[in-house]
Parts: sequence; C-alpha cells; structure tokens
Amino acid sequence: MAYTKRERGHGRTERRTLKITAVARGLALPRAVQAIQITRRRKVKGKWSRETCYAVTSLSVTQARPAQLAAIIRGHRGIEDRLHRVRSPGAGLDFDEDRSQTRTASGPQITASQRNLAITILRLTGATCIAAALRYHPRRSSRPLRTIMKC
Repeated sequence: MAYTKRERGHGRTERRTLKITAVARGLALPRAVQAIQITRRRKVKGKWSRETCYAVTSLSVTQARPAQLAAIIRGHRGIEDRLHRVRSPGAGLDFDEDRSQTRTASGPQITASQRNLAITILRLTGATCIAAALRYHPRRSSRPLRTIMKC
C-alpha cells in the first residue's frame, strides 16, 4: 500500500510518500506487524532535497490505514520539532543547547532534563513563545516561582 500527500507553505513545497508492507514473522521485533518507508521530498528556493526513513508498527492494516499512519507519524515529528527547535541554535535566543559546555559525567543529561522541565512548565502555564517567556522571567526574581506555582 502507498499514500502520498503534497503540501505547500512557508516558502516550500513538500511531498511525503508512505509505502507500507506486512512484516513476516521472525523479525527481531516480535510485535511488528507493518514496516513503513517514508520518503520526504522538499523544494525550498528552487532546490529539491530528499530524505528517506523507516519505521515499524504493531498496528495492523485494519487498525490504521496509510493516511492514519501518516497523520500519526507527522504528529509525532511535530512534537519532537517543537521541543528541538527551542533547544537548538537557529531558534532565536532560547537555549542554544548545541553550544553547551557541559560535557562530563551526568551533567549533559541533567542539564537537558532541566531545560525540558523549564519548557514544559512554561507551556503548561500558557506560554506560546518560549523565547519571550525566557526574557520575561529574569526581569523580576518573583516571576519564576509564581510561574512554577501555577502548575
């Protein structure tokens, strides 16, 4: 089975194609029912790029049709993008995690967890722009505690 979706927006054209096949028994993943190949083609400023990735699912064809799997995968990617864009360079002045100097022992994991917690708290209290919330809170020492207490 295959499913293709075309979209335009944000200065690019994108085509995503899912090819789905049943998984034979004996695969190293015992609950896998379907294997998925996802091909994304993007055209940005006249130049095409292509990305192919693979996935497996325990959902059968009757539980999730190709269009539903595409929506599930797209939604999951959106969650990841929403967090990664805040923590990486190019997202304004948010956390710029890629340039962190924390590199020893459990420091990187602890720092990443603290950043994730801060993002979660800000989102739970209604912040739609993390960069603006990060600029707002240090201006008065009482603001971070008040925000935490709202959760």
